[in-house]
Amino acid sequence: MPTDLNLFQALVLAVVQGVTELFPVSSLGHAVILPHLFRWNIDQASPTFLPFLVTLHVGTALALLLYFWRDWWILLGSLLPGEGASAPGELGKQEARRVLLLLVLGTIPAGILGLIFRNGLASLFADFRVAAVLLILNGLLLALGEVLRRRTRSLQLPLLKPWQAFAIGTSQAIALLPGFSRSGASMVGGLLVGLEHAAAARFSFLLATPIILAAGVLEVPKLLQPDNRAALPSALIGGVVAGVLAFLSTAFLMRYFKRQEVNALLPFAGYCVIVGAAALIFGQ
Repeated sequence: MPTDLNLFQALVLAVVQGVTELFPVSSLGHAVILPHLFRWNIDQASPTFLPFLVTLHVGTALALLLYFWRDWWILLGSLLPGEGASAPGELGKQEARRVLLLLVLGTIPAGILGLIFRNGLASLFADFRVAAVLLILNGLLLALGEVLRRRTRSLQLPLLKPWQAFAIGTSQAIALLPGFSRSGASMVGGLLVGLEHAAAARFSFLLATPIILAAGVLEVPKLLQPDNRAALPSALIGGVVAGVLAFLSTAFLMRYFKRQEVNALLPFAGYCVIVGAAALIFGQ
C-alpha cells in the first residue's frame, strides 16, 4: 500500500524544490517524477501531498521576498504621496508605480486560471508519465523561446506595455501542469516581448511571489486538519530548507542571466528533455 512521505523523503523533495523552483526546469515536475525514479512507495494522490508541495513553495516565496526586498520596498513605497528621491540605478516613483501596475496585471490571469482549474488538474500530480512528457515539452518551449527572441529588440522593464505584462502573466499559468516551469514560461514570455534575460528573470521572480503566497493561503491550512497534522512538521522543516536553497538559487540565477545573454535557456532546455526522457524509460 502507498504510504505518506517520511522525513528523509520530505527533505529530499525540499532540496529539489529549493533548487528547481526558480530554475526554469519545473519543481512540480521533479516532485512528481523523482519518487518514481527512486522507487518510493508513496501516495502522491494523498490529501497531504499537494499541500506539502505548496508549503515548500511558500518557503521559496519567502526567499524571493528576502532577496528582492529592496525592489518591493521601492515598488510599494511608490504608492505613498510625494515624489521622493531614488538612488542612482533605482526606479523613480513614476517608473516604480508603472512596474507595480504591470505586476498586478501579470498576476491576474494566473490567479484566476489557478482558482478555476486547480481541482481539475490535481489528478495529474499522481501520474509521473504525464509530468515526464510535459517536462520534455518544457525543454522544447525554452529552446523555442531562445530561437524566437533573436527577432525581438531590447526593452527595459518599465517600458513594457500593459498587454505585454498580461501576456507574460498568462504564460506562467501553464505551470499549473506539472512538468511546465512557471519561471521558464514567464521568462520565455518576457523574452518574446523584448526583455533581456536578466530583466525577464527579475520580472518573473517578482511575479511569482504573490502567486505562490496565494497558493499557500489556499493549500497549507489543509495540513492543520486533524487527519493531516502528522505531515505538518515535515512540511515546515522542508519549507525552511527549500527557502534557504531558493535564496542561493536566486542569487546564482540573477548573476548567470546578467552574464549569459545569448542562449541562456538552452542548458536548462537540454536538462529538461534528458530528465523527462529518463523518467519515461526508468520510472516504474
